[in-house]
Amino acid sequence: MELQTPAILKTKPHFEILDGLRGVAALSVVTFHFMEMAISDYSKNFIGHGFLAVDFFFCLSGFVIAYAYDDRIGKMGVMEFFKSRLIRLHPMVIMGSVLGLITFLFDPFGGHPELYSTGRIALIFLCSILLIPFPVVTERAFNLFNLNAPAWSLFWEYIANIFYAFILSKLHKRWLLLLTLLMTVPLCFVCYRTGNLMGGWSGGTFWDGGARVAYSFLAGMLVYRFNWIIRSKLGFGLMLVLVFAAFIMPFSKWNWLTEPLVVLFYFPLIVALGAGAKLSEGLRKICVFSGKISYPLYMTHYAALWMFGNYYASHKPGTTEFSVVVITSVILLVGVAWLVMVFYDIPVRRYLGRKRIADG
Repeated sequence: MELQTPAILKTKPHFEILDGLRGVAALSVVTFHFMEMAISDYSKNFIGHGFLAVDFFFCLSGFVIAYAYDDRIGKMGVMEFFKSRLIRLHPMVIMGSVLGLITFLFDPFGGHPELYSTGRIALIFLCSILLIPFPVVTERAFNLFNLNAPAWSLFWEYIANIFYAFILSKLHKRWLLLLTLLMTVPLCFVCYRTGNLMGGWSGGTFWDGGARVAYSFLAGMLVYRFNWIIRSKLGFGLMLVLVFAAFIMPFSKWNWLTEPLVVLFYFPLIVALGAGAKLSEGLRKICVFSGKISYPLYMTHYAALWMFGNYYASHKPGTTEFSVVVITSVILLVGVAWLVMVFYDIPVRRYLGRKRIADG
């Protein structure tokens, strides 16, 4: 007998253009990570602001969480909310850690696993799958998560979800607005102090991540709570151009000003426009696929990035070879992400969902 999903646990219809934009942001992050391995001067990197895709993710997450749970978290309860989020997010946290461990131990282009004892490597892996920051690997710039660098944003996503469950979901929208305005201060301070909003991923920039998620997650919630959805005939193509423009804007001495402006105003505007834009039938499948692949791609790609960094340092490829390797790698990583999604992520989440219903 097939188990029926309780109505309170069913997924709401998606904003498909926002799903498509999430995929664009994920591809931008992947491309940015390849480019920064080779070009340390971000002003010479054509996608030098690709890291702002994380702030877009945070804003989008605030909007989606408010949309999906504001009207039912009181009925489903905090624990069921946490179960929903863990089932949705954590399988890929584990897979990203496993892939990261494999490339840490068996990188054909370099790396130094011999510098770490079996016990230390086991502890690094355990912290990675449990999302416990543990910045101890020197040659990886003391990333919070040494085996899967992008997991730092998932750590803060979890923190935001905890605050949502206990506080933000109950907060009147006027107080939410005030709190969001207050969170502009740490965001602007971080950017002014460091010259950019690139931090949050390492032990030395840990709290920068808190400032980034605090504002953007709240801003996304505001767009939903105040119904700032802008109905228009803008299609996915134009929305893609608008969001990608933020990632390729010039990297300059004015970052301390331009980056906060993008995060404070532009990304919430993109979310508001994307939620109200019209999607043509011809692009619907692309947006759906883009949305589905975005999270697996984001959480699996960095295992290959460590190897690419060692390859680049040891082989010093020319422009043509570099371009071919990067383009080929991005295509292959999308393929790997699809395989992981189809044969691991979706089946595991379905199994956990069925078990949750059966146990409930």
